[in-house]
Amino acid sequence: MSYSARLAALRAELASLGLDGFVVPLTDEHMSEYVGDYAQRLGWLTGFGGSAGSAVVLADKAAIFTDGRYTLQVREQVSGDDYAYIPVPQDSVAGWLGRETAAGQRIGYDPWLHTRQQVADMTAALADRDAELVAVGANPIDAIWTDRPAPSPAVMTVQDDAVAGESAAAKRARIGEWLAEQRADAVVLSALDSIAWTLNVRGTDVAHTPVALSYAIVHADGETDLFVAPDKITPEVRAHLGNAVRLHDRAAFEGYLTGFAGKRVVADPERAVAAIAQALEAGGAKVLALRDPVVLTKAIKNPAEVAGHRAASVRDGAAMVKFLRWVESECPKGGQTELSAAARLLAFREATGLLKDTSFSTISATGAHGASPHYHVTEESNAPIELGQLFLIDSGGQYQDGTTDITRVMPIGAPTDEMRDRFTRVLKGHIGLATAVFPDGTLGGHLDSLARRPLWEVGLDYAHGTGHGVGAYLSVHEGPQRIAAPNYPGGAAMEPLRAGMMLSNEPGYYKAGEYGIRIENLVLVEPREIAGADRDMLGFETLTLCPIERTLIVAELLTTQEREWLNGYHARVAEVLAAELEGADRDWLLEKCAAI
Repeated sequence: MSYSARLAALRAELASLGLDGFVVPLTDEHMSEYVGDYAQRLGWLTGFGGSAGSAVVLADKAAIFTDGRYTLQVREQVSGDDYAYIPVPQDSVAGWLGRETAAGQRIGYDPWLHTRQQVADMTAALADRDAELVAVGANPIDAIWTDRPAPSPAVMTVQDDAVAGESAAAKRARIGEWLAEQRADAVVLSALDSIAWTLNVRGTDVAHTPVALSYAIVHADGETDLFVAPDKITPEVRAHLGNAVRLHDRAAFEGYLTGFAGKRVVADPERAVAAIAQALEAGGAKVLALRDPVVLTKAIKNPAEVAGHRAASVRDGAAMVKFLRWVESECPKGGQTELSAAARLLAFREATGLLKDTSFSTISATGAHGASPHYHVTEESNAPIELGQLFLIDSGGQYQDGTTDITRVMPIGAPTDEMRDRFTRVLKGHIGLATAVFPDGTLGGHLDSLARRPLWEVGLDYAHGTGHGVGAYLSVHEGPQRIAAPNYPGGAAMEPLRAGMMLSNEPGYYKAGEYGIRIENLVLVEPREIAGADRDMLGFETLTLCPIERTLIVAELLTTQEREWLNGYHARVAEVLAAELEGADRDWLLEKCAAI
C-alpha cells in the first residue's frame, strides 16, 4: 500500500469513527525517543524515518511537523502532495490545529501517546475554534495497519550490581525516602530507562536502547509493583528482583491505577502519558505532577558507571581508528557506499566481542547527505562515496559497561579551502566548550554559545543543540541535562550541570546540497580546583578517544590555547589507544595524533 493510500485509508477509518481528524505522534506509551517497531505509526503512515516528529490528518489536508534536524530529510521521504511541511519550534501541532480546524469538528488523539500538557494545549487551541479534542479507545492507525508487528517478546536481563554501582534495593529505598519527603504514597515510573536503571535490569525491546517494555510503581516503603509480560521474566531475573518487587502482567497496569483512592501518587508530567493521570484520577487518587525522581540520580553517574564508560570508550575508540583508516584507504578508490561504510564500522565494533547493539541508527552520510544532521541511509537513499566529498559518520555502541556516541568527518580525496575553514571553525567551537570552566549550577543553555562563536563570527550557525546527556548502558539521549539555547530544536536547556553528568559536545556546520561537518566527543562534568576561587567551579573531561582529522584543520586559525588542547588531546588518544592496536592501525593512529 502506498503512503498516499495509507493516508486515504486513515481518513476513511476516521470518518467511520465520526472523527474529522487525528494526531499522530512519533512515540510510544512510555514517551520514548526510540520506539519499538509496533509503535512506528508515524513512519508507517508517512514514510518519515527520523526519530522526532508528528503529523495531523484532517479530511481535506494534512501536515507533518519536524525540527531543523530533519528539514531536508522530511522532504525527501514524505510527499508534499499529501502533507504540508511545518517547522518546529516555530510552529506546533496545537497552533496548527488552532488555525486549520473548523467549528464543530472532532479531532481524535490516543491518550497513551500524549502528555497531559500536550492534551491541554490541543484542547485549548481547538476550543478557541469551537472544535473538540476526543480521546480514542483504540488507535485508528492500528485498525488499518494490517501487518503491524507485535511488541518484542525478548526476555529481561540482569545488570550486575558491580557494573551498576548500586543495588536495586538501595535505589528503591532512596525513592521511598524521596516519596516520604513529598508526602506521597507512590510514584509511577513509566519511562523505560528509569525502570531499567532503578531495578538494574535491561532488555532488547527497543532498538538501540537496552530496555524492556514495562511499568513500575514504587511505594513509600520501597516495595515495587512491576508490570511486564510474564514471558519476559526468567528465573535469574525473578531471583534478582527479590520478594519486594511484585510481578503483574503488563496488561493489568491500567486497571491497577484505579486502586489508589485517597492516595497521593506522583506521575511525571513530561514522561507519563495522559492516560496514566486520567486513570489515577478516575480511581480517586490525587496526582502530583513532579519529576520522576530517577531522572536526576540516573544522570549523575556513580564511580562504577564512569569507570565502565571509560572502558567502553577505549574499546570503541580502537574500533573507530580501524574504521577511519579503512575510510581513508579504501573509499577514494571508489566502490564504497554509505551502507557499505556503516556495515564496515559495525563489523569493527562487533569484532570487540562485547557489542550489544548500536546506540542509534548510524548516520553514514556522504556529500549532500551530510547536510542533513540526522540523515538515515536506506537502500533507496544509499549514495556512493566519491572523490571531492566529505564523509560524515555519527555512530555509537551499546556495551554492558557503557554507551558511546561519536562523530568524525573524513575527506575523500583533497578537501576544498572552504571545507577546511568550516571544519576548523567547528573544531574551535568544540574546543571552546571542551575547555569551559563555569560555576556549579550553570545551566546547560548558558554554555551553548561557546561552541557557536567561531561560526557566528563569519555569519554561520547550525540548527541543532550542542549537547545531550548520555546514559550508562541506557539511552544515548538522556535527560535532563542538555547544552542548547532557547531558539534551537528542543528549546532551552534549563537544567543545572552537576559533577558526574555525561554529555555530548557536538557543534557542526551544514551546507545544503554540498556537505556536513560535525565533531562529537562525550564529556564528563567534573569539579575544577582553582586557586583563590570563591565559588565551586566545574569543567569537562573529554571521554571519547579518537583522532580528529588533521588534513581538515587550518592550523593558522587556531589560537595557541586551542592548538595546545588539540595536541594534548591527541597525545592522550595515542597513549591510550596505541596499546589496543597493532601494525598498520597503530602506525596510522600515531601519524594522525602527531602534534600540529
